Amino acid sequence: MLKLGHSLIEKIHAHGERDYPNECCGALLGREEGADRIVTGLMPFANQRGDSPKNRFSIAPLDVQMAEDEAKKKGCNLIGWYHSHPDAPARPSEFDREHAWPWYSYVIFQVEKGEAREMRSWRLNEDRTRYAEEGIEYIASA
Repeated sequence: MLKLGHSLIEKIHAHGERDYPNECCGALLGREEGADRIVTGLMPFANQRGDSPKNRFSIAPLDVQMAEDEAKKKGCNLIGWYHSHPDAPARPSEFDREHAWPWYSYVIFQVEKGEAREMRSWRLNEDRTRYAEEGIEYIASA
């Protein structure tokens, strides 16, 4: 189960609405407690995809390193990534699967006509053939 506070959800939604009609992307920082992952912070990034930012995203290697460094500094972990799907469902595309890594949580949310809507989380299976949906629990704060 991925646990997200309302204020973090609002920040993710605002990022997607601001970047619409392009995909937005960012890192999820947090900790694991048993089978749960608790998101305690975000690092929004600029979509580095120059050729098709409306339906693809790319995070620069330097941004990945910055997210790992920030998590370490805050005493937590880089536990996943988020990105928007402008005018498309909140489920992983084949492109998403081909570029994902097992273990991380992948929060995908729909931005329909500039307004954030459905949010879902996914984990890529170890064999990388498909995703399993990860439940999201909305909490007051992390």
